[in-house]
Amino acid sequence: MKKIRTFMIGVKKEMGKVRWPNKKELTKYSIATLSCIIFFGLFFAATDVILAFLNRMVG
Repeated sequence: MKKIRTFMIGVKKEMGKVRWPNKKELTKYSIATLSCIIFFGLFFAATDVILAFLNRMVG
């Protein structure tokens, strides 16, 4: 039980050190994340279509 209590005290101390993003930062990071997801999703979809087309042409 003592180990669990010590662990929880450590967790509480560390959570006090966390700097949470404000609304402006959160918006900026969210837009950047969604942009990357959309970009890579389109990139891999296009790559898949091109490779499937080339596979049909060869095979």
